[in-house]
Amino acid sequence: MDRQKIAVFVVFALNGGVYGSWATRVPALADQVHAGPGAIGLALLGASVGMVVSTTFSARLMTWIGARGVMIIAGAASAVIPILLGVVGTVPLVWLVLFALGIGVGLVDVAMNMGAVLVERRTERAIMPVFHAGFSLGGLVGSGGSAFAAAHGLDLAPHLAIVAAVELAILAAVVRWVPGESQPQSTESAPAGGAVPFRRIALWLLAGVALCSAIAEGATADWSAMLLVKVHGMTEGAAALAFSAFSVTMIAARLGGAWLQRIFGPTKTLALGAAVAGAGLLAAALVPVAWVAYPGFALAGLGLAGSFPIALSLAGEAGKRSDGSGGEREIAFVTGIAYTGFLAGPPAIGAIAELTSLSVSFVVIGLVGACIAPAALLAHRARLRERALHLPVG
Repeated sequence: MDRQKIAVFVVFALNGGVYGSWATRVPALADQVHAGPGAIGLALLGASVGMVVSTTFSARLMTWIGARGVMIIAGAASAVIPILLGVVGTVPLVWLVLFALGIGVGLVDVAMNMGAVLVERRTERAIMPVFHAGFSLGGLVGSGGSAFAAAHGLDLAPHLAIVAAVELAILAAVVRWVPGESQPQSTESAPAGGAVPFRRIALWLLAGVALCSAIAEGATADWSAMLLVKVHGMTEGAAALAFSAFSVTMIAARLGGAWLQRIFGPTKTLALGAAVAGAGLLAAALVPVAWVAYPGFALAGLGLAGSFPIALSLAGEAGKRSDGSGGEREIAFVTGIAYTGFLAGPPAIGAIAELTSLSVSFVVIGLVGACIAPAALLAHRARLRERALHLPVG
């Protein structure tokens, strides 16, 4: 039994569980603060802004206290902060609580991905997508628990307090096995090329892969039901099943992601996934037969499953030092770019839909997903060039 691997997988699941637990109680939160869709939508941006802000200092924090230290402190905070959502009474306070939560979740996100990279280095196996499947599974469990709580009339505060207690207990049980102790940063082990990842062409291209993946995934989550109801005439219940197909195939593909990478390698896996995702999204948008949307979104989940995890894995390897440490800044950099996609993508797609149509907006999403392929191929070539120059690339 690989305790480190299990511990990191559990941390991914806990972070997904935090999100799934509060995000599906938004209707109750809106009623609590007497907010309409527009006001609560602005409040929800607080979490996204907090996540983007967290990436500006997460790497430095990890060099001080290690990835494990960040996971302990930020993980505990992320479990407890949502309880405040059950007691706030105004929209600005909701924004502030979600901003703080976004910082905590964002810090855990970067740290747990660093922990996953450390496990990959130790085992010499590409298993990052499997860890991200843990996040997705945690989200499903969290949202399922929220549905149960809402169905039985449990108020927000006690529900989220129960979630916090469970999360803290599980975190305390596994944290001893999480890798990522703090390490002194010596000049001998510093990456070639000096201080910043911003000058690395390969990292910018990997960030582009993560950005396209985030835009396509976030926009699909937010707009798929609207497309199926408004364009294909489905009921809301039937439309929800399409996103379920997207989510289930994404989890399945992530669980099998290590096998795919061993067969095709990371670059071909990214390119193949981009082609599958683009085809699925375009089919859902353009084929005038309602049921085609189901396999279309299922293909999209299948194709997008590996993009973000593989980009992070390659980014972590790009920062690997001669002593086996490093990668914190590179992961934080790529994650920060991806978060801007989650933040700006859905509103941008909404604006395109307003100016044109929902079908056109999903054509754009499909093309964005397909752009992962050339970005991955160019990143591979850039990594080879940097390797020839003896830069620390994976």
